[in-house]
Amino acid sequence: MTPERGRPTLVQSLNSAFQGLVYSVRHQRNMRIHLAVAVGVLIGSAFLDLTKLEMVAVVLAIMFVLIAELINSAVEAVVDMLTDQYDPRAKAAKDLAAGAVLLAAINALVVAYLVLTDRLTDPVLKVLNAIRQSPTHLTFVALGVVMAAVIAWKATRKKGTPLSGGLPSGHAALGFAGWVAITFVVGKTREGLLVSMIALVMAFLLAQSRVDTGVHSWIEVILGALTGAVVTTLIFQLAF
Repeated sequence: MTPERGRPTLVQSLNSAFQGLVYSVRHQRNMRIHLAVAVGVLIGSAFLDLTKLEMVAVVLAIMFVLIAELINSAVEAVVDMLTDQYDPRAKAAKDLAAGAVLLAAINALVVAYLVLTDRLTDPVLKVLNAIRQSPTHLTFVALGVVMAAVIAWKATRKKGTPLSGGLPSGHAALGFAGWVAITFVVGKTREGLLVSMIALVMAFLLAQSRVDTGVHSWIEVILGALTGAVVTTLIFQLAF
């Protein structure tokens, strides 16, 4: 038999396998997420001085998740090819495959906890202490939390976008968060009061511009300003 009509050659088999991997990454969002996490874990593991046995456990856990996701994608593709109507058996097949991925992910989390927790404890504590002692780092943390709070609030209201319109105003939240952060950072210096007042005026002008352009109402701007100021104040108070 010729290779085209008979059994595929080794090179053809490898090529088909790689095509399957590429297809999964290209078309399956969960596969992209798993792969990104796997790359991050492997890179991080290189800096944690793992033993050979621990590295084997991490790699096996990662491969287990990726293999389960590939099988899940294959099952979904076959089921969708066989029927485009609701069938409890088709649903069961997809649910079972998804359950396999879930178990693999849980297994990976357990392995990560057993292998990585002790080694991550000291670095994490050092990072947290550095953030607490650095107003600059703490400011970025506060601004990030404020932005996340604004996006979450807007998501519940289903109005506007994260950067335009809706309740509350993200621009006002960030403006007043910046004012509070500046006040904490320079508050004890000789020019602290002047710098804080300038930052407050800038935050107010930013908030007013959102009303003047018709993007936000005053209530949306006020709630945004309160969100930014309160969240940032809490973060700096807890840190110091």
